[in-house]
Amino acid sequence: MRSRLELDLCDSKAVNAFFLAERPEFVFLAAAKVGGILANSTYPAEFIYDNLMLQSNIIDAAYREQTAKLLFLGSSCIYPSLLRSR
Repeated sequence: MRSRLELDLCDSKAVNAFFLAERPEFVFLAAAKVGGILANSTYPAEFIYDNLMLQSNIIDAAYREQTAKLLFLGSSCIYPSLLRSR
């Protein structure tokens, strides 16, 4: 496990070097750029881009280094645009 300062998951070369050096047998992918409703609505392209990059880099490196198992935990927050009273 590495902190964000130690390993930039959006950097494919850094991710590949990590997998080559560490050769993890199991990968639990729960990393993501997250924010609240305001952050997501203010910077939608940045959030989706960063998350797609880091997920793609990890999944690709795990495949290339023949990781035995990868568990990918995704999350989202969805709120209705209009609330209805019952």
